[in-house]
Amino acid sequence: MEIEITHRPAYAHLNVELEQGESILAEPGAMVSHSSTIGIETTSSRDGLLSSAKSMLGGESLVANEFTAEGGRGTVTLAPPKPGDVHHHELNGETLYAVDGAFLASGPEIDIDSEFGGLQSMLAGASITPLALKGTGSVFIEAFGGLETVELGSGETYTVDNEHVVAWEESVDFDARRVGGLKSTLLSGEGLVMDFSGPGTVWYQTRGLDAFTSAIAGSLQGGNGDDDGGVNVDVF
Repeated sequence: MEIEITHRPAYAHLNVELEQGESILAEPGAMVSHSSTIGIETTSSRDGLLSSAKSMLGGESLVANEFTAEGGRGTVTLAPPKPGDVHHHELNGETLYAVDGAFLASGPEIDIDSEFGGLQSMLAGASITPLALKGTGSVFIEAFGGLETVELGSGETYTVDNEHVVAWEESVDFDARRVGGLKSTLLSGEGLVMDFSGPGTVWYQTRGLDAFTSAIAGSLQGGNGDDDGGVNVDVF
């Protein structure tokens, strides 16, 4: 398998070259294009991806598309549904944790399951049930906006807004909490954060989807063109 990520960081596009018999698994809707030598099978088996009932808790689909080069070498192109970057991560018998919706694709040898983020995270209302990506092979995770990497030393801590967290290595301890009390949470515009402790690596995205959609919704509601300087457009 040979990969290339283009159009980074705003509109990342994943090009995958597969040799005869090679496969890659991807979330439904991720495919952009493929060559005529590629066969596609939708799977929900454990040999495929995310078969267990727990997987629904991780925010991912119970099915995945498996792309296989059947008629010789072939090409598959994949892209996230949101504008942003894609990170290629190689696992070597390790586990990478990714939050809801961050999984884009992986080699078929990667075992994917969802795990609870801990009782304290659930009580904080974080709704965090990370996907555990385990094994040896390639994993591709997506971000909304750019993707930042934080390298933590042993005992070093770092805090990331819950909406911006993308993934972290298994060596990193984590917890979720609210920012201050109810009043400060409401007035600050912040809600939940994740505290990470090293050693290990944490990845976060530079934009939050909820904040972005709220800003768009606010603009649409205010832009009626009658009393706030908006423009009326007549369509004939």
